Amino acid sequence: MEYRMESCLAQVLQKDVGKRLQVGQELIDYFSDKQKSADLEHDQTMLDKLVDGLATSWVNSSNYKVALLGMDILSALVSRLQDRFKAQIGTVLPSLIDRLGDAKDSVREQDQILLLKMMEQAASPQYVWDRMLGGFKHKNFRTREGVCLCLIATLNASGAHTLTLSKIVPHICNLLGDPNGQVRDSAINSLVEIYRHVGERVRADLSKKGLPQSRLNVIFTKFDDVQRSGNMIQSASDKNFDDEDSVDGNRPPSASSSTSSKAPPSSRRNIAMGTTRRIGPVALGSKSSATKEGAGAVDEEDFIKAFDDVPVVQIYSSRDLEESINKIREILSDDKHDWEQRVTALKKIRSLLLAGAAEYDNFFQHLRLLDGAFKLSAKDLRSQVVREACITLG
Repeated sequence: MEYRMESCLAQVLQKDVGKRLQVGQELIDYFSDKQKSADLEHDQTMLDKLVDGLATSWVNSSNYKVALLGMDILSALVSRLQDRFKAQIGTVLPSLIDRLGDAKDSVREQDQILLLKMMEQAASPQYVWDRMLGGFKHKNFRTREGVCLCLIATLNASGAHTLTLSKIVPHICNLLGDPNGQVRDSAINSLVEIYRHVGERVRADLSKKGLPQSRLNVIFTKFDDVQRSGNMIQSASDKNFDDEDSVDGNRPPSASSSTSSKAPPSSRRNIAMGTTRRIGPVALGSKSSATKEGAGAVDEEDFIKAFDDVPVVQIYSSRDLEESINKIREILSDDKHDWEQRVTALKKIRSLLLAGAAEYDNFFQHLRLLDGAFKLSAKDLRSQVVREACITLG
């Protein structure tokens, strides 16, 4: 079917669930093609109506498949419009915040991926978070929990330097007394993640918030556990922050350039599958030098052999890829999983790459969510896990 903006809007606004499921992929393909959808650039009024319809009628749909399709269409629009989508963020956020509390894991995960994509391509993370703060007070406990989980994902994807954490921490502190236990745990985990990125400044800040000492003791014990585990972000230190009343990751360039855990977008390459196997001698030491380093070293030949020595898998769709990476992230993000399971998960990443994962548009967005899992694996006490992590990262 040949679309124009008027017909797209009509398809978005129609109520028939079956037709929505039928035309969803067609709309994605249409918006992804700049030549076919050239009028998208020029008709702002039509675009406003289209995005509003997707947010209110699709993302908010009681049918989870329609909700997922609505997010996929919005994701295509973000990819297409980039920073021009910034004007639409206020329209879509209420629906996306609601869906962070959805009963289905797939909806919550897709929602978080879309929010992170907007922070990367349409607006700064802080711009989005300034408009998400109401989610900490949402009536649905799952949404309050989901907002905390989204903050953790934002820190791992973009780094603490992209957020004015002094605006966010008070909302998290309020959730420490939430009636729901899952929300309280997520709030504590959020503070632990902020501490992992920012360092001791967080401890000093929380001491001034008037929190009960018993609650502070629980939080500070977790801070100590993270410190001992070696999972602190390498540059997290008091010396990176000036003396303010409240913790704040949003430093000027002189303070944040060395502390960022996020590489600039321009440094990320869209690699073709052939390039994953061509490892030059510049990146790896010679065989003789590797031998001198000890038994754990890997030379170029071993690296290439090990990278390909993984089970063969097939990827049937972007959703199939997403589910596989989510399972991998779940295993690698928890060092309580058996070390052999973690080794298998790291090999599975290479299997997906060799099966063509990099050819899928959503692959790099999912890969960024593995950032924390990779760091944990590279610091693992099991040398075999570290070895597989290094081969995979290489």
